[in-house]
Amino acid sequence: MHPPRTLALVSVCSLVLGACSGDNITNPSHDAVTLAAALPSHDALRAKLRDIVAEKNGGLGFEMWATIVDRNGRVVDIVFSGDARTDQWPGSRVISAQKANTANAFSLDGFALSTANLYAAVQPGGSLFGLQESNPVDPRVAYGGSPADYGTRNDFMIGRKIGGINVFGGGLALYSASGKLLGGLGLSGDTSCSDHIKAWKLRHALNLDNVPAGPAPSNTDNIIYQSGSIDGFEHPTCLDLDGQGSSITIGNNLPTNFPVGPEE
Repeated sequence: MHPPRTLALVSVCSLVLGACSGDNITNPSHDAVTLAAALPSHDALRAKLRDIVAEKNGGLGFEMWATIVDRNGRVVDIVFSGDARTDQWPGSRVISAQKANTANAFSLDGFALSTANLYAAVQPGGSLFGLQESNPVDPRVAYGGSPADYGTRNDFMIGRKIGGINVFGGGLALYSASGKLLGGLGLSGDTSCSDHIKAWKLRHALNLDNVPAGPAPSNTDNIIYQSGSIDGFEHPTCLDLDGQGSSITIGNNLPTNFPVGPEE
């Protein structure tokens, strides 16, 4: 039997940093405890990810990394879908954490922005150009510890603030059943369109997709596909080479717990 995630998180953090006070990982905030209580065990989270990766998701059909951060930007868990950590792009471990941090950092209780929603605004001439250079990843957190522990319960990132900004698909804010923003989820390892689809499905499987509003026409934080000019919250389309269908079709027909959006 796995110990409660709240206790596991505190234990890991206590071993790493020892006793301390204030806003730190040995004394998690109320939001962190709430998120931890809403999550399954590490093994169960990985099992959910593996099930989703086996579905039709468009893209290249590659294995994935998934990272979850709390509202304060601390990594709560990180898993991979392959049999070994080298079955996924190694660089996608940190990218998944960046995406989780970004979705959490730029969403609110009343309005969610996915990393896919940020793509257009950060292009040259866009209203948020340069955003991707802010809030850099902490390399001491990203690359600390033994690589053999990456993606396990002992991953060095767990319990620490990762930072980082990512502005293409795969990052989503996490909302409780009551609509409270609890943190962020990031997936990486495939095309950005497929990353978004898999992240969406995983968030739904965790029942943490109760988003109150977003920029997409459906009043959600879904990806807004655009193959031409982009000047709002759009995201370019991606290649689909795995023979599982179009990411556009799949992405526009995803499961959701969102409230019904405004009529067109």
